[in-house]
Formats: sequence, structure tokens, C-alpha cells
Amino acid sequence: QVQLVESGGGLVQAGGSLRLSCTTSGRTFSSYAMGWFRQAPGKEREFVAAINWYNGNTYYADSVKGRFTVSKVNAKNTVYLQMNSLKPEDTAVYYCAADTSVRDLYSDVAEYWGQGTQVTVSS
Repeated sequence: QVQLVESGGGLVQAGGSLRLSCTTSGRTFSSYAMGWFRQAPGKEREFVAAINWYNGNTYYADSVKGRFTVSKVNAKNTVYLQMNSLKPEDTAVYYCAADTSVRDLYSDVAEYWGQGTQVTVSS
């Protein structure tokens, strides 16, 4: 059974930091791209960042460039999203996803999805 399990969400003040983790199991994702998405109340889900598991190339939404960093640790089958300088508008449920195509991730399409973790940034 393939699983993507997010963790690390919580409540933080504006300007603070959080690190989200996405731990994978059930298959090898070495040929996949791993993406982070978020969905705020009343809004559509949006792409945040992605990383290619095999070459480490990273991709970011303009709204998070310079503040968020996506990374991976192969030995732990885990992808991270380091979020710095958080803003109230970053408040959302954050999801991890996996697909063989970064282009698909940009289009909000993924083969596998996690269950999400809540991030709340207070002003």
C-alpha cells in the first residue's frame, strides 16, 4: 500500500518558521517528482513547490520563492518543505503528492496524495 504521510504542521506567528515532512512508503519513488500543495479555506488547491527525486531539481510557486525550500533525504524516503518568513496568507492545509511528471504537478494532477497537515500563521 502506497502511503504519503505529512507531518510538521502547526500554529506559528507571522515571521516564524515550520518544516513539513512527507514520508513515503509502499513503493520506490526514485523516478517521481514530489510536490507540495496547499489549500486555504474557500480557495482552490494550489501548487507550492516540487522536487525531482532522481536529480534534485526544484520548482517553486512565485508566492513562496525565497521563503520556502524543498529538499529530500533519499535514505529516509522523505521530502521536506522548510517554510521561513511565514505570512498569515500561508495558512492552509498542506499536501504532499507524487507524480512522474512535474508538468502534471503544476496542473494539480498527481498519482498519489497525502492526507494533509494544517499550517496556521497568526498575525
